[in-house]
Amino acid sequence: MADTRVQVLLGTGLTVLSHPLMYVKVLVQIGHEPLPPTIGRNIFGRQVYQLPGLFSYAKHITKIDGKAGLFSGLAPRLCAGTIGTIVHSTVLQRCQEGGQAEESGSSEKGDEGSLKHVVNETTKEMIARSCATIVTHPFHVITLRCMVQFVGRETKYCGVFDSIRTIYREEGILGFFAGMIPRLLGDVLSLWICNMLAHLINTYAIDDSMNHMGEIKNCSQTVTGFFASMLTYPFVLVSNLMAVNNCGLAGGLPPYASVYPTWVDCWRHLSLEGNMSRGNSLFFRKLPAGKTYALDQKRFF
Repeated sequence: MADTRVQVLLGTGLTVLSHPLMYVKVLVQIGHEPLPPTIGRNIFGRQVYQLPGLFSYAKHITKIDGKAGLFSGLAPRLCAGTIGTIVHSTVLQRCQEGGQAEESGSSEKGDEGSLKHVVNETTKEMIARSCATIVTHPFHVITLRCMVQFVGRETKYCGVFDSIRTIYREEGILGFFAGMIPRLLGDVLSLWICNMLAHLINTYAIDDSMNHMGEIKNCSQTVTGFFASMLTYPFVLVSNLMAVNNCGLAGGLPPYASVYPTWVDCWRHLSLEGNMSRGNSLFFRKLPAGKTYALDQKRFF
């Protein structure tokens, strides 16, 4: 229980610090570009048209809504983080207790570091993460919609309880789980890719006789985690777009977004337009090829 409290406190601090970054990222993901492209230089020193990065975008938000505006949607996100941590810890503990009971009654036991051990631990982590995601997804939806209100200057979603009433009244229970399927798929795929790649690297590329082996294995886990998150980013993008799609906010309706019947339709549309990585980077943002910037609509078409 003490470990859970520490995780909640650390998670809360990180959530508050990272919230402006997520806010800007979400607005970029839905295609809102309030600032026109400027001439800059890429990493090779060549002059190119670039889109405003994180700091320019954040400065624009601050100019309109003040510094407090950078923390729009923070309350439901903190709720999601706190509840998610508790659910994750509780479910993971139950899974580990169940796994220990099975191992004590079985003659077979996977050695730590073996493929069987990695699969068992990853399965437990997958169950715990999935439970936490399902329970907290309604708060995630509210967070995104509070952020997207910036586009049309709406005040439809203000406060956690008021937002819950609004979603239930207009969309029913299913409204709280908009975009959940691609989010779950992305989380599960990212977890398995990360752990399987780390296992392969630690088993076949790292010699047990090497110095600082523990640090090297931790480093490989970090690298594979980053690689897995890059591969599964389209699921994050589609999930966020579906969470705000056709919810009555300007950022979830044409011209910013088409009305998608399912998340698969959203995926296909983004893929055809070459927008599967939109919002993945908030620095050195290139002008989309073949796109024209509409100053009045503050978007590309």
